[in-house]
Amino acid sequence: METKEQTSKNTHHRHAIKRYRHALGIKQEALAADMGISQTLVSFYEKKKVIEDDMVEKFAKALNVAPELIKELEEDPVTFIIENNTLEKGHIIVGTHIDNFNPDPIDRLIDLFKEKTDLYERMLELEKEKNAFMERLLKDKERV
Repeated sequence: METKEQTSKNTHHRHAIKRYRHALGIKQEALAADMGISQTLVSFYEKKKVIEDDMVEKFAKALNVAPELIKELEEDPVTFIIENNTLEKGHIIVGTHIDNFNPDPIDRLIDLFKEKTDLYERMLELEKEKNAFMERLLKDKERV
């Protein structure tokens, strides 16, 4: 009977567990270690629409949330569409274009370094322009 209620509410335990796990920044391996099960088993449960109450309680305890939150969290259709259109971490399909919205941290550091270098070069240009302007002012003042 409980399963029918959950299905009619459009709940999906997998999405709830995965959503809380991601929100807390916990990997499957860490969650598995907290629960005393294997990562493969966590992955298996994250693929099931409805999970038995005892396992929901174990997940809730490991995630430090109330079991009711996992049992009653309704599936968000937008999240479902986005998750099913995700190619890999950080890439999502937008129309026919694949966009990278989560770049590799090393790439981001390189981009920041290039940006910093560009800013320093621009600052140097402005300093040279300022010095040239000051020299012209001094020459004009000496003539007077």
